[in-house]
Amino acid sequence: MTFQWTAVATFLYTEIGVILLLCVPFISPLRWQKIFVIPVWNKIANYWNKAFLTIIVLLIVLFLDAIREVKKYSTAHGTEKAANINPNAYDHIQMKLFRSQRNLYISGFSLFLWLVLRRTVTLITQLAKEMGIQVAMEIQVANTNEAARKYMEENELLQQALNEKGKCENEQALEEDNKKLRQETEKLKAELKKTLNALSKATNEVTAVKKQSEGLKREYDRLMKEHERLQDLLDEEEDKKDL
Repeated sequence: MTFQWTAVATFLYTEIGVILLLCVPFISPLRWQKIFVIPVWNKIANYWNKAFLTIIVLLIVLFLDAIREVKKYSTAHGTEKAANINPNAYDHIQMKLFRSQRNLYISGFSLFLWLVLRRTVTLITQLAKEMGIQVAMEIQVANTNEAARKYMEENELLQQALNEKGKCENEQALEEDNKKLRQETEKLKAELKKTLNALSKATNEVTAVKKQSEGLKREYDRLMKEHERLQDLLDEEEDKKDL
C-alpha cells in the first residue's frame, strides 16, 4: 500500500474505534457532554467544521480516483485476458485491479463512517441537552412541590392557632391571611402546571431524539445490507469476467 492509502486505512480503523466507543451503552450522553466541554475539545471545535469539510473533500477525491482505477483495470483485465498475452503481464494487471478494488472499499467505508460519526456526535449532543433540561425540570418540580407543601403546613398551623384562640376580632385578619395563602397556593399550582407541561415537552423531545437515533441505526443497517448486495454483484461480475 502507498502512503496515502495506508493513511486512509488507518483513518478508517480509527473511525471504527471511535464509533464503537461512542456506542458503549454504559457511558451516558450526559457524560459524553462533560467530555465534549473539556477546554481542549473547545479549542478543537473552532476548527471542526473546516476539518470536517476538508476530510470529506479528500475522501470524495480518493473515492472517485479509486472508481476510475477500478474501471481502468477492469477494462484492461478483460482485454488482456481475451488477447492471451504473457501470463506475468496478466497477473500484474490482475494485481492492479485487486489493489484498486481494495482502495475503493477503504475510501468508500471511510467516507460513509465519517458521515455517520458526525451524525452520531450531533445526536449524542442533542440527547444530552434534552436530558439536562429534563433533570432541571424535575428538580424545579420537586422544589415547587416542597414549597407548596410547606405553605400548606403553615396554613394548617395558622388555622389551628386561630381556632384555639377563638377570638372574633381575628376572623377578618384570618380571612385575609387565608385569602393570601389561597392566592399563593393558586400561584404555586399554576407554576407547577407550567413546569409539568415543560417537563412533558422535554420528555417528548427526548423520545423524538431516541426515535431519530433508532431510525439512523435502521438506515445504517439498510445501507450495510445494500453495500453487501452490491459487493456480491461486483464479485459475481468478476467471476463472470474470469470465466
